[in-house]
Amino acid sequence: MLIAISILVLAYLIMGRDVQPLLDKVKNVDWRGKINSLIDKVRPWALKVGRATARPLLQCYYVLDDDNTSTLDRVLIYGAIIYTVVSKDLLPRSVFGVLGVLDDGAAMLYAYKKIKSKITPQINAKVEDTLNEWFGVEYEMVEG
Repeated sequence: MLIAISILVLAYLIMGRDVQPLLDKVKNVDWRGKINSLIDKVRPWALKVGRATARPLLQCYYVLDDDNTSTLDRVLIYGAIIYTVVSKDLLPRSVFGVLGVLDDGAAMLYAYKKIKSKITPQINAKVEDTLNEWFGVEYEMVEG
């Protein structure tokens, strides 16, 4: 139920519709459990798409995990992440080709724009730690 409501909230927000009735249905969700199980879906997707593409998704994930995140933002982020990493789409890639990829990107971009002001240096540090764990440590060349 949470997945369907989250994707509906995402669609309603994009269309400018009222989401409060949907939010009322998810006000008692155990977000800790949902967040913990979500990383198991994110990691395989991230390993397929690469470090740079995974970074904004992980930033959204860690904003979702932040205790200061509102229910609306949690539902929006959860819906965008699920829509992006789960193979079931409204516009399947196998049928719609590039359009099937773009709808995933549009969902994630919309959520990212809504929450990017909530990405703190601490969240970015968690993201980089996770990326380093998954992909290995990246070193920057320093001229000097």
